[in-house]
Amino acid sequence: MTHTAAPVPPPRPAAPASASAADPAAPPGGRPGPRTGRAPRPRSLHNPGPIRTAGRYLLLLAVLLLVIGPFLWQLSTSLKGPDEDVYTSTPSFFPEDLTFANYGKVADTIPVWTYAANSLVVAAIAIFGNVVGCTLAGYALAKLRFRGAGLLFGLLLATLILPGEATIVSQYVTVRGLGLADSLTGVALPGAIAMLNVLLMRTAFAAVPPELDQAALVDGANVRQRLWHVGLPNVRGMLSVIVIFTFIGAWDDFLWPLIVLNDPQKYTLTVGLQYLNGTFSANPRLIAAGTMIAFLPIVVVFAVCQRFFFKGVEEGAVKG
Repeated sequence: MTHTAAPVPPPRPAAPASASAADPAAPPGGRPGPRTGRAPRPRSLHNPGPIRTAGRYLLLLAVLLLVIGPFLWQLSTSLKGPDEDVYTSTPSFFPEDLTFANYGKVADTIPVWTYAANSLVVAAIAIFGNVVGCTLAGYALAKLRFRGAGLLFGLLLATLILPGEATIVSQYVTVRGLGLADSLTGVALPGAIAMLNVLLMRTAFAAVPPELDQAALVDGANVRQRLWHVGLPNVRGMLSVIVIFTFIGAWDDFLWPLIVLNDPQKYTLTVGLQYLNGTFSANPRLIAAGTMIAFLPIVVVFAVCQRFFFKGVEEGAVKG
């Protein structure tokens, strides 16, 4: 019996290569891209192009003018002479008759140095209270474990949503009940510990790795030693931020000192500057000069604390 061989099927055609293998410029996922001959270059974030770069600089210049423009205008007004018209329809930015006599007239009109000293006392009390109190409270909320810590932290956060005007009456009643009305201590007391600063210090202490506290605990360090030798070296930058915020808030406060103080000799600088605006006449040059006098300490404190801010961040960084 003769056996015949089974017919051999024809070979199948080879499957086409994937799109990414056939075309190097094809994007991932198998879809072929446009055959341009070379892959498109992704635009780098560091090289956005000349048009975007020019747009960014124009935007930064506009923001700079909005922020520093009023300050420069006040400075220019404070340096203008009495014969120069500041109400003209086309005012000149640069003083035509440059003079510093307006600053001397401010000192002759009001006891500006007494008011500045009062503001410094209030700011010093507020800074001391916030640095000490907020540091202790922030460390306790971040590193110590005690019953009711979560509830206490929630109550502290709830106070942040209350506007200052909602509690100003109760603050005045409390200060008057303590016998601190018409005193610089009564002015500084409500701002001695700010809840926002407590939150900032808690966040800063919480960022310190717990392994450092555990290592100090193994070495026999107590809570005070862990705070002083482990916690504070890592939060010096945040302390500088708190000093800046507290000083600006205490120095620029107007409503609370106006309510508490009755004796003109105890007025802070922001309250005392209102005497530059007379009942029947107002000299904008003197008002501008008084504004510059009140603004100068803020610039000095910010410049000093900014240097310590970056130094504290560099020294307090945790090395791996």
